[in-house]
Amino acid sequence: MKAHTRETQSSMTPQKALQYLREGNERFVNNLRAHRDLLQQVNETRDGQFPFATIITCIDSRTSAELVFDQGLGDVFSARIAGSVINDDILGSLEFSCKVAGSRIIVVLGHSQCGAIKGAVDKVQLGNLSTLLNKIQPSVYRERATKENRTSKNAAFVENVMEIQTRRSVSQIVENSVVLREMIDANELYLIGAVYSVESGQVTFLEDTLLGQATSATA
Repeated sequence: MKAHTRETQSSMTPQKALQYLREGNERFVNNLRAHRDLLQQVNETRDGQFPFATIITCIDSRTSAELVFDQGLGDVFSARIAGSVINDDILGSLEFSCKVAGSRIIVVLGHSQCGAIKGAVDKVQLGNLSTLLNKIQPSVYRERATKENRTSKNAAFVENVMEIQTRRSVSQIVENSVVLREMIDANELYLIGAVYSVESGQVTFLEDTLLGQATSATA
């Protein structure tokens, strides 16, 4: 499989980009990775890159976007930050990857057993990490279903907060970037949240978070 070119990227629609990611994760889960000559892709991308997708995911070593979506060199932009939180630097990176470099979809990828979420629910204080974890605190507060044991020892509570945080990050992107909002409104870009299971390798897309003109991921 070859790296994406200007031509393949320009012909990519947001709908097709989402489908490529779905198919890639299905291959990953079934251990049917597409055949790629990575050194050939190094050569193919030496003069430029034309990724079709941008994935925001945690720094967790188990959540490499290129691996879990079975993509190669030059296929996806990968923005990694603990807890998949959104800040000005992440927003600027997203605006570059989509408006300037041509990405057709943004996926905010939360994951199970997230250390940043656990740290936030336990109110960990540690230098600059505290500033980052404070950005997750609104998601902890919004989780009202759990009345007791609101700590990292409660796996269900942690997962609930993680999904809320993923949804909040999707909302923050569209609320705080005029550039990306205009692209979504023009059907030039999809934005969607998803959850990765570190236990199974499966990515579950949060279909109700999809922002774009199509009303479903298969439209």
